[in-house]
Amino acid sequence: MTVRTRVAPSPTGDPHVGTAYIALFNLCFARQHGGKFILRIEDTDQARSTKESEQAIFDSLRWLGLEWDEGPDVGGPFAPYRQSERGDLYRQYADELLDKGHAFRCYRSSAELDQLRQQIKDAGENRALKPSDLILSEEEQAKRAAAGDSYVIRMHVPVDGRCEVDDMLRGTVELDWALQDAQVLLKSDGMPTYFLANVVDDHLMEISHVLRGEEWLNSAPKLKLLYEYFGWQMPRLCHMPLLRNPDKSKLSKRKNPTSINFYRRMGFMPQALVNYLGRMGWSMPDESEKFTLDEMLAKFDIQRVSLGGPVFDVEKLSWLNGQWLRDLDDNAFLDALMEWSFNRDYVAQIIPHIRTRVENFSQVADKAAFCFSGTLDVQASAFEHATLKPEDMKEWLQYLLWASESLRGWDRDSLFAEAQNISKAVGVKVKEFLHPVFVAIAGTTASFSVVDSMAILGPDLTRARLRHAIEVLGGVSKKQAKKLEKSWLRIQNGEALNDDPASS
Repeated sequence: MTVRTRVAPSPTGDPHVGTAYIALFNLCFARQHGGKFILRIEDTDQARSTKESEQAIFDSLRWLGLEWDEGPDVGGPFAPYRQSERGDLYRQYADELLDKGHAFRCYRSSAELDQLRQQIKDAGENRALKPSDLILSEEEQAKRAAAGDSYVIRMHVPVDGRCEVDDMLRGTVELDWALQDAQVLLKSDGMPTYFLANVVDDHLMEISHVLRGEEWLNSAPKLKLLYEYFGWQMPRLCHMPLLRNPDKSKLSKRKNPTSINFYRRMGFMPQALVNYLGRMGWSMPDESEKFTLDEMLAKFDIQRVSLGGPVFDVEKLSWLNGQWLRDLDDNAFLDALMEWSFNRDYVAQIIPHIRTRVENFSQVADKAAFCFSGTLDVQASAFEHATLKPEDMKEWLQYLLWASESLRGWDRDSLFAEAQNISKAVGVKVKEFLHPVFVAIAGTTASFSVVDSMAILGPDLTRARLRHAIEVLGGVSKKQAKKLEKSWLRIQNGEALNDDPASS
């Protein structure tokens, strides 16, 4: 048997360090066994998937030195490797499950689903939605079909009992069928969910081993059941321990930078980041802390993975990166520095904005320093304004952060449009709204255009600086976040917040 592993990220945002972590271990396992490593793009979420995000995945993984044997950009014997280009396949296999009686059409609305879940909760039952809860009478199904109501295709699952799942690190794991819902396989738009698409693709692409995050372990029974329904052999499963914040919570951008590109823009060496990810739950036989990707490939053994939740500590990563930097001679250090940000392409974006603001070259560093920095040491006092309140400015920054996270493209016009939209909704002039943004992004209001600055810095550093500024101004509690999310929804709907004083 040829060992074939894969990583299947979704192009819906910044490339995540968790993707790199899973890709690294899949690559190492494949190479250890002389096999193939495949990159597949899960772009079935058409509303959020973008070509820019897909390219960012390619660029960031290649920057780390994690090369794939087959994928959307390199081809391979099982192309296409984008799920959006394989839609007819999923429909075919969903129909097969319907014909065999392993799946059913579900016409239930979101409101009905919520009501059913509440009824189960009120009855004191600890279980998921089952086919018996969801399947309508044939008469009602015909009525809704005639009315053109949308439906999804769900799989049949057992009501009770236990399912045994074999895991390469945990051995046999028993999971309760009562907690497994009648999983949606095909959405109302005809696109597959994770479960159907991955089972079909993994089988057709002859994936032999699936190394994925342990958050998927609880859903493994449904995965196993789908393979049984199709009569296919399931790949061996290996659920890797989750990356965690220093407080042991699941790694999230609210508490830790999670974008690969953030670390690239911050000036971390790719070798150091791969080294650090390799130490997440795994160790070299000699317990050495610093090692190259080639050294990890040569010594890799999946059984050396520890099941304890590895902590992704930026301070520890910084220390390790320092070790890599100190191993560089002067010429190599200069080359790496120039490749990072002191290169012609990057500096050329900055010069048009500072050239008319300086009288001699010695002033350039002062005017452009924030463009060559990571997170800024901004204090609350820097935000002081004669008429603007810190609490208001914090809320504006939160709205802008959410707006920046939902942008499909990243350019100064789109950013300025978002600033105009938010300033109008909160009832202030754009100039006032941009005051805290200038401080967050450049550390001062005496800078060139802040939307141009954001465009140059890119989404990763921009969002990191906005998050830092929000924390400097007191942070947003969970209670506040819920209130602000309601206001943000109104802003997105084009409403003015000051129309309703109670919501401001």
